[in-house]
Amino acid sequence: MELLILGLNHKTAPLHIRERLAFKEEEQISLALEANSLGCSESFLLSTCNRVELYCLTSESADASHPPADQVRGLLSSKASLDVGELNPHLYSFQGQEALHHLLRVASSLDSMVVGEPQILGQLKGAYERCRDAGATGRSLSGLMDQALTVAKRVRTQTEIGRAVVSISSVAVNLAEQIFGTLTGGTGLLVGAGEMGELAAQHLTQAGISRLLVANRSLSRASSLAERLGGHPRGLTELPELLTQADIVITSTGAHGYLITKELVAKTLKARKYRPLFLIDISVPRNIEPSVNDHENVYVYDVDDLNQIASENKATRAREAEAAEALVLQELERLKSRQAKRELGPVITSMRAQVHRLKEEELKRLEPRLLELSSDQQKAVKQLAERLSNKLLHEAFTGLKSYAEHPQRELAIEVAERLFGLKAPPTEPNE
Repeated sequence: MELLILGLNHKTAPLHIRERLAFKEEEQISLALEANSLGCSESFLLSTCNRVELYCLTSESADASHPPADQVRGLLSSKASLDVGELNPHLYSFQGQEALHHLLRVASSLDSMVVGEPQILGQLKGAYERCRDAGATGRSLSGLMDQALTVAKRVRTQTEIGRAVVSISSVAVNLAEQIFGTLTGGTGLLVGAGEMGELAAQHLTQAGISRLLVANRSLSRASSLAERLGGHPRGLTELPELLTQADIVITSTGAHGYLITKELVAKTLKARKYRPLFLIDISVPRNIEPSVNDHENVYVYDVDDLNQIASENKATRAREAEAAEALVLQELERLKSRQAKRELGPVITSMRAQVHRLKEEELKRLEPRLLELSSDQQKAVKQLAERLSNKLLHEAFTGLKSYAEHPQRELAIEVAERLFGLKAPPTEPNE
C-alpha cells in the first residue's frame, strides 16, 4: 500500500477556488467513502480555510488504466462543479515517501499560512477521526497518523516554532489595531461560535474592547461562548441591528452564501452615521460579499488579505522553522528505514518457515536411524540441525537486511526467494 495525497492550499489556489472545495464534516466523510469506492483502500479528507487535502492509501495492483489519483481528481472537480482542466493547475499530488513528508510537515504546522500555528494539528486529527469512525480508514492510516502526531509533538517540544505564535484570528485583530490605532473601548461583533470564532473573540477581548457581541444561528452556542468570554449572545436574525453597533466585525461560520451583503451594509451605514466599519472574514466559503468594500468608510479583509502579515510572522521565526524542517527530515529518514525493514518481514517469515519445514522433513526421514541412537545422541543430532538452520538463516537475514534501503532491494528479495525455493525461477533466465 502507498500513501497518496491530492489537494490544494493557500499557496496554490486563490480563495474563490478554495471556497468551492470547502466541505462540511458530513461531506468530508461521504467524499472519503466515495474515494474508497474508486480504488483507495482507506481515506480521509482534511478541509480548512486554507487547504483541502484527501489522504488515501492506494494499492500497487490498482488498475493502471484508471489510476486512483486521476479518479480522485475527477471526484474533487465534480464536487466543486469545476472542469478537471480548470481545477488541475491548483492541485498538487504526492505519493509514497514524498506524501509522508508532506503529512509530517502539515501536522507540524510547517506548511501553514501562519507557520507554527497550533490549530492545524487538531483539525488534521479531527478529520481523520471522523472518517475513521465512519469506516473510511483502517489500521494502515492509523499508523501513519500516529507517526505524524509523534513528529508534531517533537517539533513543538524540541523547537520554539510555536513561541509567540499568532493564528489567523490574532492576525485579524492585529490588523484591526493597526487601522484603528486601538480597540480599547470599542464594540466587537463575532459572527459564528466555532473554534476559530472563539479564538478571534479571545483576541478581541485581550485587545481591550469593552463590549463583545456573539451572533450565531444557534442561540445556545452563542450563549455558551458569550458566557465564557463575558460577551452578549445574539441570534443571526439580529444582524442588521448589530452591524449598526459594532466597530469591528469578525465572521467565522460554516455557512454557504453571504451573510453580510453590500445591500445590508448600505442600509446600516446611515444608522451608523457613516462611522468606519471594519470587517474581517476568516470563513471559507466567505461570509461577506466582497463588493461590501465598495462602500466608503467600510473595510473588508478576507483570509488571503491576511497572508502578508502572516508571512511577516513567518519570517520572524525562520530559524526555528529551519530547525523544525531538519527534525521532520530526520524523522522521515527514521520512518523510511523502519518501513523498509518492515517490508522485508513477509519474505523473512517465509524463509524461516521454509528452512524449518526442510529441517523437520530431514529429521523425520532420519527418524528410523535415530531410534538406534541413545536419547542423548538423538538430542545432539536435533540440536545440530537446529543450530545449522539458525546459522544459515542468520547469515541470510543479515545479508538481506543490508539491502533494506538499497536501490536494488527488490532484486535482493527476488534472489533470496529463489535461493530458498519460495519463488519459481523464470522459464527463460534473464541475462
